[in-house]
Amino acid sequence: MQATLSPSASRWPLWRKWLFCFSCIYLLLFISPLTWLASVPGLGEVAGAYGAAEGWLVNLGNRHLFHVKDVLVPLNGSGDTSYGYAQLCFFALAGVVGATLWVLLDRRRPSYDTGYRWLLVLVRYFVALNALGYGILKLFALQMVPPTLSALATPLGDFLPMRFSWYFIGYSKPYQVFSGAAEVAAGVLLLWRRTSTLGAFVAASVFLNVMMLNLCYDIPVKIFSIHLFVLSVFLLLGDAGRLLNFFILNRPTPPAPEAAPLPWRWRVAQLTLKAVFIGLFALLPLYQYAQGSATASAPAKGRLATGFFEVERFEANVPDSLRWKDVVFEANTSGSVGSPDTLLRQRYRRGYFAYTIDSASRTIAFKKMASDSLPLFTLRYAQPDSNHLVLRGRMRNDSVLIALRRQRRHFQLAERQFHWLSEANR
Repeated sequence: MQATLSPSASRWPLWRKWLFCFSCIYLLLFISPLTWLASVPGLGEVAGAYGAAEGWLVNLGNRHLFHVKDVLVPLNGSGDTSYGYAQLCFFALAGVVGATLWVLLDRRRPSYDTGYRWLLVLVRYFVALNALGYGILKLFALQMVPPTLSALATPLGDFLPMRFSWYFIGYSKPYQVFSGAAEVAAGVLLLWRRTSTLGAFVAASVFLNVMMLNLCYDIPVKIFSIHLFVLSVFLLLGDAGRLLNFFILNRPTPPAPEAAPLPWRWRVAQLTLKAVFIGLFALLPLYQYAQGSATASAPAKGRLATGFFEVERFEANVPDSLRWKDVVFEANTSGSVGSPDTLLRQRYRRGYFAYTIDSASRTIAFKKMASDSLPLFTLRYAQPDSNHLVLRGRMRNDSVLIALRRQRRHFQLAERQFHWLSEANR
């Protein structure tokens, strides 16, 4: 692979030029630099037009060639939807066809040394910005959240592997900060050419772990995490011979060739662009994520007793199997009930909801999602004391009365236990 990617030879063989052309087309489509313009004010239309054209081609290819699924599910919180796999097939097909035509039409060109260097720069910044984006969130413990009260009240066996792994990392803030620091270190090292080899080495190690977590715990970012690992390795292939000599063969390793120094004006422009990239694609997403998290975790307006409540009385015209067994009101505007009632959003055998408080009319509006404009139902509430809550109103066009009593549930997992001295397995 060293011979494949090293730019030292003056004339490249045909197979090597084809590999470069395929890599160039495939990676440009995957990285999709034009979509980055969506973050730039006034240029979102360009990114939108590009996305629409790509979507049309992916769907066209799926109908006639790929047949991943009859109706493709678009990309959402999961990057591994049927559209994601059809998109991957389209990128590969475009790379094969485009590289073949490129090499045939440009067969007199001896090599693509300059193009290879610029492709490395693009890939280096792409990996760096993703490492910084994910790493900064983890560095401030914003990506994975600790188990909520609703999660603590859910039997372990009801969790899906993805949610189980999410809480595993979110439970320990120091571990999440540590993993974020490793990603940030990789991103920072990749931003500078002199430290890019070390940065690629760290990034490959970090994203190998992320990739294996996603594969082994069924986390729906498999395609993207595999690409981040492969791209980190791609950055190392040009130095494969030197790394092999140093780490394995115990042979003398020559230094990497030095690039010609840039004039100071170009150097200032380079540093300015670097700062803009960091601001747009690392710090700005952090600010937006923090703002969204602050809004989501803001306490509900009005005073409402929160915590874990046992249902003492449930009067409603519903089957016994749908009756509420317990209710959790989180400190923010979310909660859950111990019931398989599909009127609420079902996750892990609990019905999840968002709620808003109207302290003037003393009502609680229950929604499936916080973004919903209309509530599922609205109940009046009364608080005889801080440990009791009574809900009255109509649900499914029928009267309902729910009497709740706070339980002082003791969850050991919420205690953040740590022991230097452990006399036995716990």
